Amino acid sequence: MTSVGAVGAAAAILPMATSNAAVACASAWSASTVYVKDNVASQNGHNYTAKWWTQNESPATNSSEWAVWIDNGVCGGTTNPTTPPTTNPTTNPTTPPATGTKMAAAPYIYPGWGNPPAPSTVVNATGIKAFTMAFVLASNGCNPAWDGSSGLTGGAHASTIAAIRAAGADVVPSIGGWSGNKLGPNCSTPEALAGAYQKVIDAFQLKAIDVDIENTDEFENYVVADRIVDALRIVKQKNPGVKTILTFGTSTTGPNAHGVRLIQQAKAKGANIDVFTQMPFDFSGHSDMYAATVGATEGLKNVLKSTFGYTDAQAYSHMGISGMNGLSDQQEVTTVETWTRIRDYATSKGLARFAFWAVNRDRGCAGGGVVSDCSGIAQADWAFTRVSAGF
Repeated sequence: MTSVGAVGAAAAILPMATSNAAVACASAWSASTVYVKDNVASQNGHNYTAKWWTQNESPATNSSEWAVWIDNGVCGGTTNPTTPPTTNPTTNPTTPPATGTKMAAAPYIYPGWGNPPAPSTVVNATGIKAFTMAFVLASNGCNPAWDGSSGLTGGAHASTIAAIRAAGADVVPSIGGWSGNKLGPNCSTPEALAGAYQKVIDAFQLKAIDVDIENTDEFENYVVADRIVDALRIVKQKNPGVKTILTFGTSTTGPNAHGVRLIQQAKAKGANIDVFTQMPFDFSGHSDMYAATVGATEGLKNVLKSTFGYTDAQAYSHMGISGMNGLSDQQEVTTVETWTRIRDYATSKGLARFAFWAVNRDRGCAGGGVVSDCSGIAQADWAFTRVSAGF
């Protein structure tokens, strides 16, 4: 999907078509055409309806429950649009809705840590539709492997992905993280790194990947950070329907100097990143996590606006929040009520992504401290996931 900020004056917006027969085919889908909510297009003998703004996302491969297209079934014949398509508008098309790149909420789950719950238990209790799975690292050089040691298939991570999908949800892999032997430093060229990402995409037929870029070995190492950005550009060129996410830390007022540079490099290199996600926690014990999260998010919005020339709505639609439920590493407290307010803020602004660390911790243990299998606060099991599902 091309950046919403890159839609030029020559892009066509097709009107919603009406059929002259019950199974007539709408105008054929075109990769260069902009479609908005309720537009209809046909591909391979099926009609599809767009759920939101989209461009260059094939209906045939993007019509799952949480994808951009709805498969309306088999069609035949032709369809006359109610008005002729506008092929050369004199002004830019209407600003895409803020939900243009919106994804299902996807809290992190880690099969190798913290008494991992059965995915079906969580899905059935909360209605969550996606999970972010930690972590793809490097093994024997530039080879992707879960936790850097267990390969990609055949282990606990792969079986958890199968269980998630069997429960009716989907998975976004998280590549990198704070620690471990990561792909960014181990893959010596952007092409090699893109190849490693591609192996993960192909192994699980993914619709999105999350690169969690942190610490001095990636986030603060500009050679490696640029390599990651270049690799994601290659991935997007080869897989235009796969959403790319960059996740990184933040201050209470938005990206720090490393984050600002990362965003500027993404623009300069034409990486076409779909979502920039911040982790608004570990603020040295900040007492108001709602205010800190909103401050960080508004700061990111301003950086995206100044870098890409986005409107507010366009900037928000390329942003995400990835919080930490309960007690953070630095003893900050995010309650279920606070997380609900954060979700409502994210929804009202049209953010694209909503996640937290982690489902493994989404169980109550008041006074339990910062541990792997509960939140350290009083709460009902899966309360944060249930709130997130409402995003």
